[in-house]
Amino acid sequence: MTALIKAGYETLVEAGYSPEMAYFECLHETKLIVDLIHEGGIANMHYSISNTAEYGDYISGPEIITNDTKEAMKGILNRIQTGEFADNFLNDCRQSNDGTGGPIMKEMRKNTASHSIEEVGAELRSKMKFLNSERLVNKDKN
Repeated sequence: MTALIKAGYETLVEAGYSPEMAYFECLHETKLIVDLIHEGGIANMHYSISNTAEYGDYISGPEIITNDTKEAMKGILNRIQTGEFADNFLNDCRQSNDGTGGPIMKEMRKNTASHSIEEVGAELRSKMKFLNSERLVNKDKN
């Protein structure tokens, strides 16, 4: 999901849309979509969004999530089921031995933290005081 969010954001920014608008379209509104699905399923979400957005989901979704995507998912599932994923993860972790992840994890975290969507999002969220009242993550505590 995060890869789709970042790819959508990058696509809009590269096409000349403002990073702020791209952030709202690709990341910020994701919560509403997920909440609607969580509340009543995909059909509930379709009922609740605009007809344009619903039509776009039906037409555009299958262009992105293709049989090739499903084959890639099957390959990932196979690596999980065979233990290859766990072996790779543990091998990465063993390279640091400090409980914070290995070089691959640390590099990916660094790449994520420096992505434009994170910078734009932090600025926009700082203006949304209502977000700070009930935080799921408090890095000062956990």
